[in-house]
Amino acid sequence: MEENKNLLMKSAMFYGLLLGIFWAVKYVFFILGVTTPFMQVVYWALTSLTLLFAYIFTNTYKFLIGGKISFFHAWQFGILLYFFAALIISLEHYVFYRYIASPDFISSSINQAISLMKDLDLSMQMKEAIDKITVPTPIQMAIQGIFNNVFYGIILSIPVAALLCRNNSTGLINQNNQGGNKL
Repeated sequence: MEENKNLLMKSAMFYGLLLGIFWAVKYVFFILGVTTPFMQVVYWALTSLTLLFAYIFTNTYKFLIGGKISFFHAWQFGILLYFFAALIISLEHYVFYRYIASPDFISSSINQAISLMKDLDLSMQMKEAIDKITVPTPIQMAIQGIFNNVFYGIILSIPVAALLCRNNSTGLINQNNQGGNKL
């Protein structure tokens, strides 16, 4: 069974949009958590649901393509899913860092991290490197968020893909949809 790249892309965009909307709602709790610590707890609780949503969306896609999926195909879908969701949430990240957060939010956060690192027993080279850290702009923060979410997608899509491509009769991961090679 040959993989339909058009359906892969359409499905990843659609489910990525849904995941991105979920992340956008979840990010509101992060924003509220700046002033209300309990909202951070809600944010992290919702964050733990991301893997469940990735599983549900990949499983739904699996049935859209006929009920069988290879590990690589499921992994590829998962990476694209996280990529499109990251594009959606990056808009909210930019708006937060540019318009909602105080002008010194990024710099004070970085300065706190730098002061914590300087308190550690670090080598002189590390201390010099820390002194060279510059404060990123809101657009740089949004772009970094995209890269972070894609990286998380690469990692977190591995267990989802492994779960969804298991052959129920043998328990092995089926790499070839027509039966042949098994890992």
